[in-house]
Amino acid sequence: MGNNGRVTRPASARAARLDQVCAAAVEVARDAITEVEPSDVGDHLQAVAEGDRVVTHYFECRLSGYRGWRWAVTVTRVPRSRKVTVCETVLLPGSDALLAPGWLPWQERLKPGDLGPGDLLPTPPDDERLAPGYVLSDDPAVEETAWELGLGRPRVLSREGRSEAAQRWYDGDHGPSAPISTAAPAAARCGTCGFYLPLAGALRQAFGACGNFYAPDDGRVVSADHGCGAHSETLVETPESPVDELPTVYDDSAVEAMSVSRAPGSVEAAEPGEPYGHP
Repeated sequence: MGNNGRVTRPASARAARLDQVCAAAVEVARDAITEVEPSDVGDHLQAVAEGDRVVTHYFECRLSGYRGWRWAVTVTRVPRSRKVTVCETVLLPGSDALLAPGWLPWQERLKPGDLGPGDLLPTPPDDERLAPGYVLSDDPAVEETAWELGLGRPRVLSREGRSEAAQRWYDGDHGPSAPISTAAPAAARCGTCGFYLPLAGALRQAFGACGNFYAPDDGRVVSADHGCGAHSETLVETPESPVDELPTVYDDSAVEAMSVSRAPGSVEAAEPGEPYGHP
């Protein structure tokens, strides 16, 4: 048997040929732009073939605020007819047009701090950060343990949710790369601080809460290798500086006269001396 090979040829995409009758209908296309004043339609830019006997004419748009936009008018005609009819008229942006930012769902537009008092932020049912929880047991001892582990709630953080939260905290202002952490002493890490309160669960080894009233991260979640100058074991050593003793100064240039009770020679030699102290 011989090589049959491919018995069919692929259909080649033939470029549409510009219909000269439709291409010449510039004024017909211009008159079809009735949504604005004639002065808002500028020069004819080009005619593009869209198909057999289908041509789109582009005109400059002079509307305020639409720099770089173009009016597009598509015209056509039936075979063996010289009459051109208008299909549609639209306003399209050009390559240098000023466009609005792409639309994003509200979940992707939210930023930290956007939620204010009274605002409600519903969580979608398929949020990958959450996973179904477990029902509470009838045993009070089991209930206490289950609640401590996060059980009994409708949903708890999933593995993806914990990973995202941990990475966000670690890369944020309360991780090891924060300016206050890099400026702190190398040994002043939160994991060795007496004010460090480790979290429960899988994040215990890496994160905790700061309980130092004077620390800038008080009440916030910090990584174990975060640090600041308010570490519980930070000691400021004061160098001992010797005290310079001033030389003793005697001033004997003046004599101060002191009065005495008896004049010199007024005491007899045989007279007994006065006792010390009070009688």
